[in-house]
Amino acid sequence: MARPHCPRRIADLPGVVFFKPAGIPLRDLEERILPLDQFEALRLADVEGLPQIDAARRMGISRQTFSRILACARQTVATCMTQGMAIRIEGGVVHLDTKPKPRKNRSKDPSA
Repeated sequence: MARPHCPRRIADLPGVVFFKPAGIPLRDLEERILPLDQFEALRLADVEGLPQIDAARRMGISRQTFSRILACARQTVATCMTQGMAIRIEGGVVHLDTKPKPRKNRSKDPSA
């Protein structure tokens, strides 16, 4: 019997949970699931540009596990893009991180 997955931390739920090729009705498309932990790995590595070790810490997993999750996510997205499949973002063993996010100081004036 396989060992159960530990919950992976994600910063937020995605605003959009479905992608499909334009001009093709959904009923005519094959669909793949992109779990929330894989979506978060893509976001941290490719959107935020974090090194894998830092991204892994944010998700509460090892660097090796992060690397494996990221590789699966990239393979799913690449397969869907090249074969014209739909992507649904859902599921996975995740924990929504409720830590307050640090505010970015947009003002250059320290007295503001």
